[in-house]
Amino acid sequence: MQLTLLDPDRPDQPFPPLHKALNDPNGLLAFGGCLSPQRIINAYRQGIFPWYNPGEPILWWSPDPRLVLFPDNLKVSRSLNKTLRKQPFEIRYDRAFSQVMTACAAPRREDGGTWITEEMRLAYRNLHRLGFAHSFEAWQEGELVGGLYGIAIGQVFFGESMFHSKTDASKVVFVHLVRQLTAWGYKLIDCQVRSEHLLSLGAEDISREDFQILLEQLCCLSPDPQAWQR
Repeated sequence: MQLTLLDPDRPDQPFPPLHKALNDPNGLLAFGGCLSPQRIINAYRQGIFPWYNPGEPILWWSPDPRLVLFPDNLKVSRSLNKTLRKQPFEIRYDRAFSQVMTACAAPRREDGGTWITEEMRLAYRNLHRLGFAHSFEAWQEGELVGGLYGIAIGQVFFGESMFHSKTDASKVVFVHLVRQLTAWGYKLIDCQVRSEHLLSLGAEDISREDFQILLEQLCCLSPDPQAWQR
């Protein structure tokens, strides 16, 4: 099957139908285009996200199945709950979005690379300024030691990446994120692809079709008006 080439000068250009995504690699739907706010938000509303390595064209993905977390299904292990009770970190949000992205973009020990290119960082920082992209952070003695970032549309939070430099910092941040999103009325957290770490926290696989149906319902709804207000 031939992939669709997106026009970088047409940010409103429709994506191809999701059933045209490849099975191998799982979910690859289109390439090219741009990382304008309009293009990215349109993608997320349909369950599509950009992911590509440095030197590659922009690649757009919609994997099947899709890993999601329904906030009420959050699982906190006994050991993690013990850590949470100790309150080793100060949790904040939207205080250091650029720092969180930079930390998430640092090469990982397991592969030595990163998919968060400078082009991606600029695009998501712009989305942060526009009120779509957000960060949750763990601080310890004034130092950023863990965090995650993602996109919020309607009552859905689309998680992108997380990091930690202190043990359990990213897990603690994730639990606080889920609990805060629940308080704000969010109904779904997109975790993108299967991860044992996120499965242990209550995430589950659903079909791409079911994911699309949920997005059609939830992206049009509004969270608590106080959401993301500082």
